[in-house]
Amino acid sequence: MYGYIVMNKPELKIREYDRYRAYYCGLCKALKTDAGMRGQISLSYDMTFLALLLSALYEPETVEKKERCIVHPVGKQTVLENSCIHYVADMSLLLTWYKCKDDYADEKKVSKALYGTMISGKVRQIEQTYERQATVIKEQLAILSELEKQQVGDIDQLSACFGTLLSEVFVMEKDEWESGLRTLGFYIGKFVYIMDAYDDLEQDVKKGCFNPLISKMQNHNLDEWIYQLLVMAASEFAKAFERLPIVEDAEILRNIIYSGVFCTYTAIRNRKNREMEAQHEKSI
Repeated sequence: MYGYIVMNKPELKIREYDRYRAYYCGLCKALKTDAGMRGQISLSYDMTFLALLLSALYEPETVEKKERCIVHPVGKQTVLENSCIHYVADMSLLLTWYKCKDDYADEKKVSKALYGTMISGKVRQIEQTYERQATVIKEQLAILSELEKQQVGDIDQLSACFGTLLSEVFVMEKDEWESGLRTLGFYIGKFVYIMDAYDDLEQDVKKGCFNPLISKMQNHNLDEWIYQLLVMAASEFAKAFERLPIVEDAEILRNIIYSGVFCTYTAIRNRKNREMEAQHEKSI
Protein backbone atom coordinates (compact mmCIF):
# COMPACT_ATOMS: atom_id res chain seq x y z
CA MET A 1 0.00 0.00 0.00
CA TYR A 2 0.92 3.67 -0.13
CA GLY A 3 0.97 5.00 3.44
CA TYR A 4 -1.61 7.78 3.03
CA ILE A 5 -4.15 6.61 5.63
CA VAL A 6 -2.26 7.87 8.67
CA MET A 7 -2.96 9.26 12.12
CA ASN A 8 -2.66 12.89 13.21
CA LYS A 9 -0.25 12.18 16.05
CA PRO A 10 -0.39 15.59 17.84
CA GLU A 11 -4.16 15.21 18.23
CA LEU A 12 -3.97 11.75 19.82
CA LYS A 13 -3.80 11.18 23.55
CA ILE A 14 -0.70 9.34 24.72
CA ARG A 15 -2.65 6.16 25.50
CA GLU A 16 -4.33 6.32 22.07
CA TYR A 17 -0.98 6.68 20.34
CA ASP A 18 0.39 3.73 22.33
CA ARG A 19 -2.65 1.69 21.31
CA TYR A 20 -2.13 2.58 17.64
CA ARG A 21 1.55 1.63 17.90
CA ALA A 22 0.58 -1.71 19.42
CA TYR A 23 -1.51 -2.47 16.32
CA TYR A 24 1.28 -1.31 14.03
CA CYS A 25 3.78 -3.53 15.84
CA GLY A 26 1.24 -6.35 15.90
CA LEU A 27 0.84 -6.20 12.12
CA CYS A 28 4.61 -6.11 11.71
CA LYS A 29 4.93 -9.21 13.92
CA ALA A 30 2.16 -11.02 12.02
CA LEU A 31 3.91 -10.32 8.71
CA LYS A 32 7.14 -11.72 10.11
CA THR A 33 5.34 -14.77 11.49
CA ASP A 34 3.60 -15.42 8.18
CA ALA A 35 6.43 -14.68 5.73
CA GLY A 36 9.64 -14.05 7.66
CA MET A 37 11.53 -10.77 7.75
CA ARG A 38 10.89 -10.25 4.04
CA GLY A 39 7.18 -10.08 4.83
CA GLN A 40 7.72 -7.02 7.02
CA ILE A 41 8.50 -4.96 3.91
CA SER A 42 4.74 -5.03 3.25
CA LEU A 43 4.02 -3.16 6.49
CA SER A 44 2.04 0.06 5.95
CA TYR A 45 -0.04 2.62 7.84
CA ASP A 46 -2.94 1.99 5.45
CA MET A 47 -3.20 -1.64 6.47
CA THR A 48 -2.64 -0.79 10.13
CA PHE A 49 -5.84 1.25 9.85
CA LEU A 50 -7.64 -1.81 8.47
CA ALA A 51 -6.31 -4.02 11.28
CA LEU A 52 -7.54 -1.49 13.84
CA LEU A 53 -10.90 -1.10 12.10
CA LEU A 54 -11.67 -4.82 11.81
CA SER A 55 -10.49 -5.51 15.36
CA ALA A 56 -12.72 -2.73 16.71
CA LEU A 57 -15.70 -4.03 14.72
CA TYR A 58 -15.39 -7.76 15.39
CA GLU A 59 -13.74 -7.56 18.83
CA PRO A 60 -11.79 -10.84 18.46
CA GLU A 61 -9.88 -12.37 21.34
CA THR A 62 -6.70 -10.30 21.46
CA VAL A 63 -3.41 -11.16 23.12
CA GLU A 64 -1.13 -8.35 24.31
CA LYS A 65 2.58 -9.07 24.56
CA LYS A 66 5.81 -7.20 25.27
CA GLU A 67 8.54 -8.02 22.78
CA ARG A 68 11.88 -6.67 21.65
CA CYS A 69 12.29 -5.22 18.18
CA ILE A 70 15.39 -4.68 16.04
CA VAL A 71 14.05 -1.32 14.84
CA HIS A 72 13.37 -0.16 18.44
CA PRO A 73 16.06 -1.94 20.49
CA VAL A 74 15.60 0.14 23.65
CA GLY A 75 12.95 -1.51 25.79
CA LYS A 76 10.18 -3.90 24.81
CA GLN A 77 7.34 -2.90 22.52
CA THR A 78 3.66 -3.65 23.10
CA VAL A 79 2.41 -6.04 20.43
CA LEU A 80 -1.22 -7.07 19.81
CA GLU A 81 -2.18 -10.35 18.19
CA ASN A 82 -5.60 -11.48 16.95
CA SER A 83 -7.34 -13.07 13.95
CA CYS A 84 -8.12 -9.71 12.30
CA ILE A 85 -4.48 -8.64 12.40
CA HIS A 86 -3.42 -11.92 10.79
CA TYR A 87 -6.07 -11.48 8.08
CA VAL A 88 -4.73 -8.00 7.33
CA ALA A 89 -1.16 -9.36 7.22
CA ASP A 90 -2.27 -11.83 4.54
CA MET A 91 -4.00 -9.07 2.58
CA SER A 92 -0.87 -6.91 2.85
CA LEU A 93 1.25 -9.65 1.30
CA LEU A 94 -1.35 -10.30 -1.39
CA LEU A 95 -1.59 -6.62 -2.36
CA THR A 96 2.17 -6.20 -2.33
CA TRP A 97 2.73 -9.25 -4.51
CA TYR A 98 0.24 -8.19 -7.16
CA LYS A 99 1.59 -4.63 -7.05
CA CYS A 100 5.10 -5.99 -7.63
CA LYS A 101 3.88 -7.94 -10.65
CA ASP A 102 2.08 -4.88 -11.98
CA ASP A 103 5.11 -2.60 -11.52
CA TYR A 104 7.39 -5.07 -13.26
CA ALA A 105 4.99 -5.48 -16.18
CA ASP A 106 4.59 -1.71 -16.59
CA GLU A 107 8.05 -0.38 -15.72
CA LYS A 108 10.33 -3.47 -15.63
CA LYS A 109 11.33 -2.76 -12.05
CA VAL A 110 13.68 -5.66 -11.30
CA SER A 111 13.67 -4.96 -7.55
CA LYS A 112 9.90 -5.44 -7.47
CA ALA A 113 10.18 -8.70 -9.41
CA LEU A 114 12.79 -10.00 -6.96
CA TYR A 115 10.70 -9.10 -3.93
CA GLY A 116 7.62 -10.64 -5.50
CA THR A 117 9.56 -13.86 -5.98
CA MET A 118 10.65 -13.82 -2.33
CA ILE A 119 7.07 -13.85 -1.03
CA SER A 120 5.45 -15.85 -3.83
CA GLY A 121 5.36 -19.11 -1.87
CA LYS A 122 3.32 -17.62 0.97
CA VAL A 123 1.14 -15.67 -1.45
CA ARG A 124 0.16 -18.86 -3.30
CA GLN A 125 -1.21 -20.19 -0.01
CA ILE A 126 -3.07 -16.94 0.65
CA GLU A 127 -4.64 -17.03 -2.83
CA GLN A 128 -6.10 -20.44 -2.06
CA THR A 129 -7.41 -19.36 1.35
CA TYR A 130 -8.83 -16.03 0.15
CA GLU A 131 -9.82 -16.79 -3.44
CA ARG A 132 -12.52 -14.09 -3.47
CA GLN A 133 -10.15 -11.29 -2.53
CA ALA A 134 -7.32 -12.56 -4.74
CA THR A 135 -9.57 -12.79 -7.80
CA VAL A 136 -10.86 -9.22 -7.44
CA ILE A 137 -7.39 -7.78 -6.75
CA LYS A 138 -6.01 -9.49 -9.86
CA GLU A 139 -8.96 -8.42 -12.04
CA GLN A 140 -9.00 -4.79 -10.94
CA LEU A 141 -5.24 -4.32 -11.25
CA ALA A 142 -5.43 -5.74 -14.78
CA ILE A 143 -8.26 -3.34 -15.68
CA LEU A 144 -6.38 -0.43 -14.10
CA SER A 145 -3.18 -1.32 -15.95
CA GLU A 146 -5.02 -1.45 -19.27
CA LEU A 147 -6.71 1.92 -18.66
CA GLU A 148 -3.35 3.46 -17.80
CA LYS A 149 -1.75 1.98 -20.92
CA GLN A 150 -4.54 3.57 -22.94
CA GLN A 151 -3.79 6.82 -21.04
CA VAL A 152 -7.38 7.24 -19.96
CA GLY A 153 -7.44 10.58 -18.14
CA ASP A 154 -10.67 10.06 -16.18
CA ILE A 155 -9.38 9.90 -12.61
CA ASP A 156 -12.83 8.96 -11.33
CA GLN A 157 -12.84 5.83 -13.50
CA LEU A 158 -9.24 4.97 -12.61
CA SER A 159 -9.66 5.50 -8.89
CA ALA A 160 -12.84 3.40 -8.94
CA CYS A 161 -10.74 0.39 -9.97
CA PHE A 162 -8.57 0.74 -6.90
CA GLY A 163 -11.67 1.43 -4.83
CA THR A 164 -13.30 -1.80 -6.00
CA LEU A 165 -10.09 -3.67 -5.23
CA LEU A 166 -9.82 -2.31 -1.72
CA SER A 167 -13.52 -2.78 -1.00
CA GLU A 168 -13.02 -6.52 -1.41
CA VAL A 169 -10.04 -6.49 0.94
CA PHE A 170 -12.04 -4.66 3.62
CA VAL A 171 -14.66 -7.43 3.62
CA MET A 172 -13.14 -10.07 5.88
CA GLU A 173 -16.44 -11.90 6.37
CA LYS A 174 -19.58 -11.90 4.22
CA ASP A 175 -21.94 -10.91 7.03
CA GLU A 176 -24.20 -8.05 8.11
CA TRP A 177 -21.27 -5.62 8.06
CA GLU A 178 -20.24 -6.44 4.49
CA SER A 179 -22.05 -3.53 2.83
CA GLY A 180 -20.66 -0.90 5.21
CA LEU A 181 -17.12 -2.23 5.01
CA ARG A 182 -17.32 -2.47 1.23
CA THR A 183 -18.41 1.18 0.95
CA LEU A 184 -15.72 2.27 3.38
CA GLY A 185 -13.02 0.38 1.49
CA PHE A 186 -14.21 1.64 -1.90
CA TYR A 187 -13.92 5.31 -1.02
CA ILE A 188 -10.66 4.87 0.85
CA GLY A 189 -9.34 3.16 -2.29
CA LYS A 190 -10.42 6.12 -4.42
CA PHE A 191 -8.84 8.51 -1.93
CA VAL A 192 -5.54 6.61 -1.95
CA TYR A 193 -5.38 6.46 -5.76
CA ILE A 194 -6.05 10.20 -6.15
CA MET A 195 -3.54 11.06 -3.43
CA ASP A 196 -0.88 8.87 -5.03
CA ALA A 197 -1.42 10.45 -8.45
CA TYR A 198 -1.15 13.92 -6.89
CA ASP A 199 1.95 12.97 -4.89
CA ASP A 200 3.76 11.46 -7.90
CA LEU A 201 2.74 14.05 -10.51
CA GLU A 202 6.03 15.91 -10.97
CA GLN A 203 8.13 12.74 -10.84
CA ASP A 204 5.91 11.04 -13.41
CA VAL A 205 6.36 14.02 -15.73
CA LYS A 206 10.16 13.75 -15.41
CA LYS A 207 10.14 9.98 -15.95
CA GLY A 208 7.65 10.11 -18.81
CA CYS A 209 5.23 7.88 -16.90
CA PHE A 210 1.48 8.03 -17.22
CA ASN A 211 -0.41 10.07 -14.65
CA PRO A 212 -4.04 11.10 -15.17
CA LEU A 213 -3.31 14.52 -13.68
CA ILE A 214 -0.68 15.50 -16.25
CA SER A 215 -3.39 16.80 -18.61
CA LYS A 216 -4.70 18.95 -15.74
CA MET A 217 -1.36 20.59 -14.86
CA GLN A 218 -2.20 23.83 -16.67
CA ASN A 219 -5.20 24.25 -14.40
CA HIS A 220 -4.21 26.95 -11.90
CA ASN A 221 -6.71 25.54 -9.42
CA LEU A 222 -5.32 21.98 -9.60
CA ASP A 223 -4.46 21.81 -5.89
CA GLU A 224 -7.92 22.96 -4.87
CA TRP A 225 -9.60 20.62 -7.38
CA ILE A 226 -7.66 17.66 -5.97
CA TYR A 227 -8.56 18.74 -2.46
CA GLN A 228 -12.26 18.77 -3.33
CA LEU A 229 -12.02 15.27 -4.85
CA LEU A 230 -10.36 14.05 -1.66
CA VAL A 231 -12.99 15.73 0.52
CA MET A 232 -15.80 14.06 -1.44
CA ALA A 233 -14.19 10.62 -1.06
CA ALA A 234 -13.43 11.24 2.62
CA SER A 235 -16.99 12.32 3.36
CA GLU A 236 -18.27 9.04 1.92
CA PHE A 237 -15.91 6.79 3.88
CA ALA A 238 -16.57 8.82 7.03
CA LYS A 239 -20.33 8.29 6.65
CA ALA A 240 -19.77 4.57 6.08
CA PHE A 241 -17.61 4.38 9.21
CA GLU A 242 -20.19 6.12 11.39
CA ARG A 243 -22.80 3.54 10.39
CA LEU A 244 -20.68 0.72 11.84
CA PRO A 245 -21.23 -0.21 15.52
CA ILE A 246 -17.70 0.62 16.65
CA VAL A 247 -17.02 1.73 20.20
CA GLU A 248 -13.55 0.48 21.15
CA ASP A 249 -10.74 2.57 19.61
CA ALA A 250 -13.35 4.69 17.80
CA GLU A 251 -11.55 7.93 18.61
CA ILE A 252 -8.28 6.66 17.11
CA LEU A 253 -10.14 5.68 13.95
CA ARG A 254 -11.89 9.06 13.81
CA ASN A 255 -8.53 10.79 14.21
CA ILE A 256 -7.32 8.99 11.09
CA ILE A 257 -10.51 9.40 9.06
CA TYR A 258 -11.27 13.05 9.81
CA SER A 259 -7.81 14.48 10.33
CA GLY A 260 -4.87 12.17 9.62
CA VAL A 261 -5.59 11.61 5.95
CA PHE A 262 -5.60 15.36 5.32
CA CYS A 263 -2.32 15.82 7.18
CA THR A 264 -0.81 13.80 4.35
CA TYR A 265 -2.41 16.05 1.73
CA THR A 266 -1.14 19.17 3.51
CA ALA A 267 2.40 17.77 3.69
CA ILE A 268 2.38 16.95 -0.03
CA ARG A 269 0.98 20.36 -0.98
CA ASN A 270 3.55 22.17 1.20
CA ARG A 271 6.35 20.14 -0.38
CA LYS A 272 5.14 21.06 -3.86
CA ASN A 273 4.98 24.75 -2.91
CA ARG A 274 8.55 24.64 -1.58
CA GLU A 275 9.76 23.00 -4.79
CA MET A 276 8.00 25.63 -6.90
CA GLU A 277 9.54 28.44 -4.83
CA ALA A 278 12.99 26.87 -5.18
CA GLN A 279 12.59 26.60 -8.96
CA HIS A 280 11.41 30.21 -9.13
CA GLU A 281 14.45 31.41 -7.18
CA LYS A 282 16.79 29.53 -9.51
CA SER A 283 15.17 31.13 -12.56
CA ILE A 284 15.67 34.67 -11.24
